[in-house]
Amino acid sequence: MYRHATPFDRRRLLLGAGSLLLLPAAHAVGDPSGGDPLGSFQWPDLRQEFLGAGARVEFDPRVQVRGPAFAEDPMNVPISVAVEGLADIERIVVLVDRNPIRKVLEFQPLAGTKPSIAFRFKLEQASPVRAAVRTRDGVWHVGGTMVESSGGGCTVPGATRKDGSWVQTLGQVSGRLFDSLEGPGARLRLRVMHPMDTGLAAGIPAFYLKQVAVSDPGGRELLRLATFEPVSENPVFSFDLAGRPSGPFRVSGIDNNGNRVEGQL
Repeated sequence: MYRHATPFDRRRLLLGAGSLLLLPAAHAVGDPSGGDPLGSFQWPDLRQEFLGAGARVEFDPRVQVRGPAFAEDPMNVPISVAVEGLADIERIVVLVDRNPIRKVLEFQPLAGTKPSIAFRFKLEQASPVRAAVRTRDGVWHVGGTMVESSGGGCTVPGATRKDGSWVQTLGQVSGRLFDSLEGPGARLRLRVMHPMDTGLAAGIPAFYLKQVAVSDPGGRELLRLATFEPVSENPVFSFDLAGRPSGPFRVSGIDNNGNRVEGQL
């Protein structure tokens, strides 16, 4: 049966390749999504909680968020964020509108690190996934994509929790530096072994990696991460570097129970 297109349908037709159009973030009159191009009724509350009620916010196509149209494994949903043409970036915050824990990660690209990151996260139900990029002038630039899913990724235990193997591998660090496939520079891939329990599976308290930093041999910080419960277990992060610095790189971090992470790449 033919169905008339709704405003939500028309908004989705305007989306291209997983990015948002540059649209004002002011609330549209009578629009419960607050003018969100993804049509999410959670957006006004999400914006107020994580970006600030009085913050300047723009939906910006220079913030590219890419993920699968449908997440076949809701405990390991691949997502990437890349920012082109924005200067003076302070931090990138990844948010999931309909997750029970909506803040996934906060990334600070520092000396020689490009504003791009790829990793996997847990998805509880179909939801918009967003990256909010704050620049030095205080403006938040927001991009996003919609990921469909059968759900349940946040409320079941991970594989290493089920078999108990996390005890032997907790805090182990590994990684590698690769040549960039897109011109000069390099890609750094980092893995930290951790169960990343959300606290939402029966009988299992929250237990997750909180902070990670990577430094070069001279002690200069290349990047900082604040990670939260929805990041997938044994997380793997990929970063793009402007050059190809020589190693070894020092990795340091801590989880919410005070366990230290230390390693070299």
